[in-house]
Amino acid sequence: MSGETQKFDMNLENPSKARDIIMLVCGALEVKGYNPMNQLAGYLLSGDPTYITSHNGARNAIRKLERDEIIEELVKYYLQCK
Repeated sequence: MSGETQKFDMNLENPSKARDIIMLVCGALEVKGYNPMNQLAGYLLSGDPTYITSHNGARNAIRKLERDEIIEELVKYYLQCK
């Protein structure tokens, strides 16, 4: 280990794809009466797709993304980065 700061850089083919999927999943979770923040946190920490409802294809959609892609999109949104 060199002690140098490593750079993490992801290039999504379609930058809005992750956001669109996150919004679809959040909407499906809300419709089914779940707290989207809690459910997404559970999924991101565990990798267990059963934290995401299958309603409206949400579970299949979120599995199209890597968890690090979802985290990156959430951090970008939080920090207001583009």
